[in-house]
Amino acid sequence: MAEQRADVMVLGAGMVGVSAALHLQQRGRDVVLIDRHGVAGEETSYGNAGLIERASVFPYMFPRDVTHILRYALNRSAESHYHLSALPVVLPWLWRYFRASTPDGALRSARAALPLIERSLVEHEALIAQADAPDLLRRTGWIKLFRSQVSLDEGIADLDRAHKFAGITADVLDPAAIEAREPHLAGSFAGAIHWGAPGFVPDPGKLAKAYAELFVRNGGRFIAADARRLEQDGAAWRLRDTQGNAVVAREAVVALGPWSDLVFRPLGYNIQLGIKRGYHRHFAPRGNAVLNHPVLDADRGFLLAPMNRGIRLTTGAEFARRDAAPTPVQLERTLPLARDLFPLGDSVDPKPWMGSRPCLPDMLPVIGKASRHAGLWFDFGHHHHGLTLGPVTGRLLAEMMTGEAPFADPSPFAAERFN
Repeated sequence: MAEQRADVMVLGAGMVGVSAALHLQQRGRDVVLIDRHGVAGEETSYGNAGLIERASVFPYMFPRDVTHILRYALNRSAESHYHLSALPVVLPWLWRYFRASTPDGALRSARAALPLIERSLVEHEALIAQADAPDLLRRTGWIKLFRSQVSLDEGIADLDRAHKFAGITADVLDPAAIEAREPHLAGSFAGAIHWGAPGFVPDPGKLAKAYAELFVRNGGRFIAADARRLEQDGAAWRLRDTQGNAVVAREAVVALGPWSDLVFRPLGYNIQLGIKRGYHRHFAPRGNAVLNHPVLDADRGFLLAPMNRGIRLTTGAEFARRDAAPTPVQLERTLPLARDLFPLGDSVDPKPWMGSRPCLPDMLPVIGKASRHAGLWFDFGHHHHGLTLGPVTGRLLAEMMTGEAPFADPSPFAAERFN
């Protein structure tokens, strides 16, 4: 059998792994990108709202008010759903998530993530230019709709908090302004906030593939292999591809998103990785209806995004075993509400898509060196922001691996914070 050697093997070809491979390649490393599919962007990186969330400076923390918690506990919310059979696995992680979601904890996470959020769009713009894929970035931002004055006031308070914390600005819209920007929406709204800073990607999976194609054009190798075969071989790391050929590298990066535990747990690392599953489905618009921006119906808990494939209806979080059968009840509950908001036609998908978001309790990723294995590095756990943070965390990791001065403090992202 043949043997391929490289400086680094990156395990996982989602947005996070491809971005890390590109940044390492740009710094002179010979990199092999490895994915079980042999193509990029087929899993979590495909199914999201398409937002490069430059304005989301506060993480998605566990709610602490009783009203929200009771609604989630009754399991009838569009924002959250859980499998009763999965509670023995899910509850310990949810408890850690709840404990990390104090006001002080949320502020610590926000401060740690802010340098990443601030550079997220800039790093994407650089890679999009190199990949010659300008059609995959739109500077439309997104709109958050509020149906009651109470929820609008809460949204404006969140905007004021983001402005004071990070200088974020946005437009507050009255019903007439909503109609001007989105004339095909229907409903009674107290107002909306148009977050203009974020970028919008109308085909996230295609963007990951464009980055992977750039990596290959620049001399990188892309190999289909099962990352679970990774093993330490003296001072190097080794696995075999689907043809039985060995791939050997001095360093290995675990960027497998929700499957990262399949590698780090057998190696003895107790990292508190949790999973939030999510669903989407695409629909054709009826007649000449057009959706100009991604639109979140804040009071009803769903988002519509104008993707190249159609209008994508996305749901909130589902807490279940990662590999359990799909249960798209949130889509079923929200579809009638979505049709009331926007004239959706027939589905263009044969069935709903399901994916998994890899989350740590403090809603920060794990980025950096593994403590007990030379040459092993981590880059996973990007929660709701894998698309947003992939390129910027790829840069941070590459700077750490090549001895450059990191542009941001990497210590809040160390795996050891869970010990």
